Amino acid sequence: MAHPTVAVLERHLILYRRLWRASVFSSFVLPVLFLISIGIGVGGYVGQIGGVDYLAWIVPGVMASTAFQMAIGESTYSVMGDFKWVRSYHAMRATPVEIRDMVAGRLLYILLRVEIAALVFLGITGLFGALHSPWAVVTPLIAALVGLSAAAPVTAFSASIEHDSYFALLFRFVMIPSTLFAGVFFPVEQLPSLVRPLAYLSPLWHGVELSRSATLGVAAPWPVWAHVGYLLVCTAAGLVWAVAAFRKRLQD
Repeated sequence: MAHPTVAVLERHLILYRRLWRASVFSSFVLPVLFLISIGIGVGGYVGQIGGVDYLAWIVPGVMASTAFQMAIGESTYSVMGDFKWVRSYHAMRATPVEIRDMVAGRLLYILLRVEIAALVFLGITGLFGALHSPWAVVTPLIAALVGLSAAAPVTAFSASIEHDSYFALLFRFVMIPSTLFAGVFFPVEQLPSLVRPLAYLSPLWHGVELSRSATLGVAAPWPVWAHVGYLLVCTAAGLVWAVAAFRKRLQD
């Protein structure tokens, strides 16, 4: 038998092999269309931000937000379904697979999904001439951190609830506001000072600023270690919560 974590990852990949066509548009085509319509279309009216054209300014934000949204999407219904409807986690519990392997295998699967999308997106934006620094090559790693920092706590949340109606609240009050107000489309400094700290709490803002620093070759608002540290703390906290939530759910 393969390592239990690898076995869980393999299970998710086998399922995805049957479903990948349904995700092609949202994972690859939609971000590019969005980039063209907003970055080039709206960018023609916006002009420049911080001395660079709007397309180059928005590229890192779209990449980070794609990773953020993909990670959340893959950590909601599929996690609850494997507990409540498919009960695959209960089946795994009857094997040598440990709870930490279930969590790690799912997060590795999400990480692969995020990395593939980030690499494709990076290559396409490079063709548009929107990358102004050789440090752009590290943006897939930043996307991975953003994905993990979102996926780990959302996976824990999904394992803790009984009704999928809570996901509507998650999307409406966490994912959408983060996408709109975490610096993807405009500088956070344009937000009212009372609201600005809420943007700083979002892992997406830290990922956007790190990605923008890499693609434009400029300094990030905070030290790089502070942005990375925040994302790692969110990931670690989410992992601890997820393992505890899985254990409690499988004991019920």
